[in-house]
Amino acid sequence: MAVVICYLVCALVWSTTWFAIRVCIAAGGYPTYAAVAIRFTLAALVLIAISRFRFAGPRPRTRRHFLALGAAGLFLALGYACVYRSEEDLPGGLVAVLFGTMPLFTALAAAATGIERVRRADVAAALLALVGMTILFWDRLSISTDQAAGIGFAIAGVLATTVYNLVMKREASALNPLSASGVFFAVAAAALWIPAAAESAPLPSPLPLAPTLALLYLVVFGSIITFACYFYLLKRVTLMTAATLVLVEPIIALV
Repeated sequence: MAVVICYLVCALVWSTTWFAIRVCIAAGGYPTYAAVAIRFTLAALVLIAISRFRFAGPRPRTRRHFLALGAAGLFLALGYACVYRSEEDLPGGLVAVLFGTMPLFTALAAAATGIERVRRADVAAALLALVGMTILFWDRLSISTDQAAGIGFAIAGVLATTVYNLVMKREASALNPLSASGVFFAVAAAALWIPAAAESAPLPSPLPLAPTLALLYLVVFGSIITFACYFYLLKRVTLMTAATLVLVEPIIALV
C-alpha cells in the first residue's frame, strides 16, 4: 500500500511542478538558475535538520555512500539546470512529454550497466508508450527554430536524470530516503550556485507573490516530499517501474 501511495504522490505532484517552474521563472519572477539553486538549498537545509532525528536512519556514513550521493547530486544539478533552462523556451507540458523518452533510456542504461535485467518486452513497451504519447500530443510538438535549444536542454535533462536514478538505485537503496536526499540536494545546490552566480541576474525585490509561492511549493512538495517518496519507490520496485511515472505526468501536466 505504501508503494502505491508513494507512486501516486510522485505522479500527481511532479505533474504540477512543470507549471510551477514556469510560474517561478516567468517575467517578474526569479532568475532561472537562482530559482533552482534556492529550491534545492532550502530543501537540503530542511532535510539535513530532519536527518538528525532517529526515524531518519540509516544515514549515509561510509565514503562510498557520500561519493555515490555526491555523484548523483551533480547529475541532479545538471538535470534540473537543463529542465529549468528548457522551460524558458517551452511550455511545461511539452517538457513533460519529452521526458516520456526516459523509460527507453532507462532500459538501455540498466541493460548496459547490469543493474537490472531488462526484458525485450520492457524496451518494446517503452517504445510503444513513446509512440503513443507522440501521437496523442502531436499538435503540441510543433516548435519554432527558437525553441530547438529548449528541446536539446530537455533531452539533456532526461539523460542526467537517468544517470542519477541508476546511481541511487545501486548505491543508496540501503539508506533512509530523507537522509539520503539531504546530502543529494546539498551537493546539487552547491553545484547550481555556480551557473546562478554566472547568470548575474538580481533576485526580485520585493519578492513577487506568485513566483515565491511557486518556489515554496517546489521546495516542499516538488522536492522534499516527492523525492523521499521516489527513493522509497526505488528501494522496492524496478527502475523500469519507477520510470513509468514520466508517462503519467504529461497527461496531468498538459491539463
